[in-house]
Amino acid sequence: MIGEAKKKARRAARVAGFGAVTAALLPAYALRDAMTAPDERGALRDRWVARWCDALLALFAVSVDARGVTKGAGPRMVVANHRSTIDIAVLLRSFGGRVVSRADLSGWPLIGAAARKVGTVFVDRADAQSGASAVRAMRTLLERGETVIVFAEGTTFSDDEVRPFHGGAFVAAAGTGAEIVPVGLAYPRGSGAAFVNESFPQHLARMAAADPTRVSLLAGAPIVAAPRVRSAKLRDEAHAAVQALVHEARALVER
Repeated sequence: MIGEAKKKARRAARVAGFGAVTAALLPAYALRDAMTAPDERGALRDRWVARWCDALLALFAVSVDARGVTKGAGPRMVVANHRSTIDIAVLLRSFGGRVVSRADLSGWPLIGAAARKVGTVFVDRADAQSGASAVRAMRTLLERGETVIVFAEGTTFSDDEVRPFHGGAFVAAAGTGAEIVPVGLAYPRGSGAAFVNESFPQHLARMAAADPTRVSLLAGAPIVAAPRVRSAKLRDEAHAAVQALVHEARALVER
């Protein structure tokens, strides 16, 4: 009973902290953004998003072992497997840039407003028009020299098998000269971070009650989206690289 009481108290504190941190940073960022010159807003966004990510990772007691990460200039597309909502904070803290996310996130409590404000690219994979719009948005960002983070499996899964990648992100990157950076993520087996078959409030509550956890992030050698390299080739190379990196990340996080 004592253990359950501690979990309930932890859950309440973390959920409240999540709301407080996001609610405090969002209007402060919006004010600063409105006062900042257009050509400086990207750097401002990355600084404020990094603060938010640091706060959330500390709040949920997620420690990140990141290897192979570089802060080089874009254009680049970071492609990773997807296992938890907290992956977003892990990757944004490591690489900066913008995230491509499922469309329904825009309606999630509080975090949806934050995601919209920082320029998240939303896509409904069941809607061809939404998919085409997301491809155009990603390509525009890459042509501007920005970093775009993509979970090309399309949703979260609980194991180390990297599912087939959707092709839209690679269509967007093809011929741009962007670097496609493959990333493998692994959490300890049994970690409370996994997000599978539940609503966001349910996931947040369960993760908020979980014990501290680790995540291993391993970035691999970039794949250049050179002229005349077909998007299908980029997709297949990225998938193979991410799968190999996930196995390496698993070995690291289980040590």
